[in-house]
Amino acid sequence: MRRSSHRLVIAAAFTGVALGGTTVLAASGPPAASGLLTGGSPSGTSAVSPQLPAGVLAASAAKGSAWKPEKAVYGTASENDVPVTMSDGTVLRANVIYPTDPRTGKEAAGPFPVLLTQTPYGKGQGGSSAAGSAASPGGTSPTGGSDDYLVERGYIEVVADVRGTGDSEGSWGLFDPQQTTDGVTLVKWAARLPHSDGKVGTYGPSYLGINQVLLAGSIGKHSPLKAIFPVVAGNDVYRDTSFMGGILDSEFDVAYLGLTGGLNLSNPLLDGVQSPRTDIAAIGELASVEAGHLGGLASYHAAQTTNILTGGDQSYDGTYWQAREPAKVLKNIVANGIPAYLVGGEFDIFQRGEPLNYAGLQNAYDGRPTTAPMTAGQKVTGRYQLVDGPWEHINGSSVDVDPLELEWFDTWLKGEKTGMGATPTPLHYYDLGTKAFAETTTYPFTGTTPTRYYFGAKTLSTTKPATGRDTEVWAGVNSPCSRPTDQWIMGGISIPSQAAGLPSAPCADDDRSTAVGPTSLTYTTSPLPAAKRVAGPIAATVYARATTTDTEFVAEVEDVSPDGTSHPLTEGALLGSFRAVDTSKSWTGSDGNYLLPYHPYTKTSAKPVVPGSVTRYDIEIFPTFATIAKDHSLRVTLSTADVPHLLPNLVQMQHLVGGVYTVERGGSAASALEVPLEPSK
Repeated sequence: MRRSSHRLVIAAAFTGVALGGTTVLAASGPPAASGLLTGGSPSGTSAVSPQLPAGVLAASAAKGSAWKPEKAVYGTASENDVPVTMSDGTVLRANVIYPTDPRTGKEAAGPFPVLLTQTPYGKGQGGSSAAGSAASPGGTSPTGGSDDYLVERGYIEVVADVRGTGDSEGSWGLFDPQQTTDGVTLVKWAARLPHSDGKVGTYGPSYLGINQVLLAGSIGKHSPLKAIFPVVAGNDVYRDTSFMGGILDSEFDVAYLGLTGGLNLSNPLLDGVQSPRTDIAAIGELASVEAGHLGGLASYHAAQTTNILTGGDQSYDGTYWQAREPAKVLKNIVANGIPAYLVGGEFDIFQRGEPLNYAGLQNAYDGRPTTAPMTAGQKVTGRYQLVDGPWEHINGSSVDVDPLELEWFDTWLKGEKTGMGATPTPLHYYDLGTKAFAETTTYPFTGTTPTRYYFGAKTLSTTKPATGRDTEVWAGVNSPCSRPTDQWIMGGISIPSQAAGLPSAPCADDDRSTAVGPTSLTYTTSPLPAAKRVAGPIAATVYARATTTDTEFVAEVEDVSPDGTSHPLTEGALLGSFRAVDTSKSWTGSDGNYLLPYHPYTKTSAKPVVPGSVTRYDIEIFPTFATIAKDHSLRVTLSTADVPHLLPNLVQMQHLVGGVYTVERGGSAASALEVPLEPSK
C-alpha cells in the first residue's frame, strides 16, 4: 500500500516513563480496538490510521538527545512523468517533488538529499502545483506517494512507477529481480538530479518497503544510497503472507489482485485530473502505456493463480519465491553500510517477517548468521531499529511516521547529531495487553522463559497429563468470525469499525464461534495467579492420527477474560505433508523445544501422511507481544480449517477430504504449546 499524507490527529498525548529498568511508552488513555489512531487512509476515506506516540521518537535516540523536528521552511513544487531510461532501454516515469522558496515559488538552491520510492500502485500526483506552495508548519497535502512534510524540511522526493505499472513501460511481475536492477539505476539517476547533494534515501510501505530491502541488498558498497525506511515489509514472501504452513493465503491473494488492478486503473485517471496534460502526443503515449498494463497485470495474476491452485511449481518454496526473498540480502545491507529503520504491525500480513528482519540485520552487524535467533545480552546498534505496533496492514501502511523519518534521514543523510544511532534499545514493541510500547534489544526477547503447556482434557497445563485423545474432523470450512479474516484482508473489518466509532471490531476481538463444532478443539489454562507476558514466536507440537493421507491444522492463541471473551492474539498453520523440519534454520528455546520450526515447503520435502499412524506436526505460530492479565487464561484453539484465509489447492484438497483426526495427549505423544513467558512489567 502507498502512504497518504492525509492527517487528522485525534490521538491522546503520550509520555515516556521508566519501569523496572525497562522503558514503557504509555498512552494517557486507552487506544481504540486495534491501535493508536489518527484518521485518514491511503484512499482518503474515513478509515483510521495510527500515530506513533511521541515517546517512540525519543526512545529511538540516545538518552539526553536534544534533537527536535525542525519547522517547515520551504514550499513544494513538482515535475511529473519525468522519463528515466533503464539499462535495457525501458522508460520508467517518475514525479520529482522539490523544495521551493516560499516567497518566490522558485526552486530552492539546496543542495538537498533525495528520497526515492518505487510503487506498483500508481505514483499519483507528486508535490504541489508547479507554481509552488507556501511553507506552513505541518503543512502536508494529499500527494499520493510523496510526502510534503519532508520536502518542506529540505529534501527532494522522487516517486517512480515500477515497470509495467502506472506510466512506466515494460511488463510487471511480483518483485521481479529486474525491478531491483531498475532501482539501482533510479538511485544513481536521483543522486545526479539538479540541486541534489548526491545522497539518497528510500522510503515507503509494503511493496514499496520490500523493494527497498531488495535494493539495499543489491546495490553494492559506496553507492549513493545511504539509508532506508521500510514500513510493513516482509522477510520471506512465501512464508509471511502468500502461504501459511504451505497452504495458500487465498484471502490476501484475492484482495491483492483487486488492489493492483484497481489502483492501476484509477490512479492514472486521477493523475490526469490532478495534473492535466496539454501535450496531445504525450497524452496519447501515456494512455497507451497505461491501457497496456491492465491486460498484463490480469494475465500475470491469472497464470500465477492457475499455477498454484493446480499444484504447480509456485505452490512450493522453490526458485521463484527464493529469488524474491528479502531474508537473503540482509547480510548484504549491513555489508553495504546502509542503516535501516523498520516499521511493523502485530496484525500485519508481514507479522512474522518484520522482527526476523530486525534480528537478521542486528546479527549481521554482530557477525552472526542472519537466520539465527539473537542471544541474550547480544550487542546491538541503533543503525538497525524496529518499531512494531498494534496495526493491521492498511493502517500500518499509513502510520504517521513523519517526525521519525525526518530524524532518521537527518541522521544518515544530513549528518545531524540526533543521537538516533546511539540508542541502547533499538527494538520498540507494543504490548497488546498493557497497551504501551516496551523498549528492548533482542529478538527473541531477552528475559523470557520457554514454557511448555501440555494438552489435557480441554486444559493447558505445565504438568504432563495422563494419556488421552480428542477427535476433530476436516470439513474444509469453519466459522469466519475470527481475527485472521480481518488480518489477511489487511484490516478490512477492524478499520471501518474503528472509523464508525465502534468500541471493538466484530469477530476480530472475540472469536469464540471458531471453537464451536466438530472442526475445532480448545485447550485452556487455569486463570493466571499473576500477569504474564507472552513474548515472541510460539510453536505447537501436535501428535495425531488421521484417516487421510494429508492433514490441515490451524492453531490460534487467545487471551481469555473471566467473562469468557476469547481475544485472538496470533495463529499458525501447517499442511501435514509439509511437516518435515529443517533443524539448521529452526529456533529452539533453552529447554530444547522448538520456538520457531522451519519447514522447507519444497516438493522434495513433501511427504504423505500415513493413515492410522501417530504423526508429529510442529506448527509455527507467528509472534506476539502481549501481557495476559491476572485471572485471565491462555488458550489454544486447534482447528482443521481457516476460511476464508487459507485455501488448500486442488491437489492438496483431494488428500484432505473425509479426514478425521485423533489428537493424542500425554505419554510419549504429548501434544503441547511452547510459549516464551516473562513476568509482566
